[in-house]
Amino acid sequence: MMSKRKIGRIYICHTYYHAYIAVVKELVRRHDNSDRADIILSTMSNDFGNLKERLEKAGVFEHVYMYDEKEDVTSEEVMSYHKDKGNIVLNLLQRIKYTKLLGKLQEEFIPTDLSAYQDVYVFCDSDPIGYYLNYRKIRYHAVEDGLNSGKLDDQARLANKGAWPLKKAMAAMGLIFIESGYSRYCIDYEVNDISVNHKPPKNIVEVPRSQLNDRLTVQDHSILVDIFLENKDRVVGQLVDKSDSRPQVMILTEPLCELDVRKKLFGDIVDEYKDEHRVIIKPHPRDILDYEKVFPDVIVIRDKFPMEVLGDIEGFQVDKVISVITQMDNVYFAKEIVYLGLDFLDKYEEPAIHRKTENLDK
Repeated sequence: MMSKRKIGRIYICHTYYHAYIAVVKELVRRHDNSDRADIILSTMSNDFGNLKERLEKAGVFEHVYMYDEKEDVTSEEVMSYHKDKGNIVLNLLQRIKYTKLLGKLQEEFIPTDLSAYQDVYVFCDSDPIGYYLNYRKIRYHAVEDGLNSGKLDDQARLANKGAWPLKKAMAAMGLIFIESGYSRYCIDYEVNDISVNHKPPKNIVEVPRSQLNDRLTVQDHSILVDIFLENKDRVVGQLVDKSDSRPQVMILTEPLCELDVRKKLFGDIVDEYKDEHRVIIKPHPRDILDYEKVFPDVIVIRDKFPMEVLGDIEGFQVDKVISVITQMDNVYFAKEIVYLGLDFLDKYEEPAIHRKTENLDK
């Protein structure tokens, strides 16, 4: 498992979006530097299909690794330290043990020696890989899980609401692990926009995705399309239809609520536009609603790819792109962005279900 490499960079990704941003970063970097980084694709929560082969073919990274990341539920020993003892002191004492054991559980599955790299970039360090880096005392850079995810998904504070100052102090000592900038070994926490993050840690840094996009060349965009669109010709053919002159609207779905509620919510949006627009639905990768069956008269793009790659397709543009809570600051293929927000979601679901972070201010 040991690598001979003593310098360089490696990215640890859990989703297509993570991999996309890692590729963008490397394409921009190689304008000024010819050295190549490595990348790890974790299979814990995502099926990357043959993305590994496509990344290798593109040659953006020197090595592409797969990582069979292990959740805590795969180990009875780890889970034995993940029970509520009914006492904050006892809970924290067992959490110290839990932190160590979950990190140790990853040891035999890590595909390369992470301590050999000068810079380790981790998307979603709340996953077990964060515990492994804490266990091995490896310094790393945390990168936000999704665009502006700190605003709607303040995982660190949500998961540690009781005795938050004490838990932060224990994480700073390396006794327990807290993600998104609070780990003793986290160098910094990279986000797209600091202003939208909810009470961020002191080591937060801003790297606007728009600035990265502005530096991409025509060739870079082509490389991104080749990597992230497995069925490029078919998908582009669905998206770009010159025979239909109607304005196009794209709806981004999300696994927001129960299926029947979701069907009603997105059905109302489709009904608003279907008569005068060419409607395209891009389901979220985790959205299992059968949109092809529910909405047979709209175009449904089921292929797995990061939404951002649509902006890399030459000649593709929509008049409107619509989402409920998905952040779209990095959508460059739409003339207008329609962000419906939580107020819209309130009409379909009990607000307390999706307004968890608002209670953190109290």
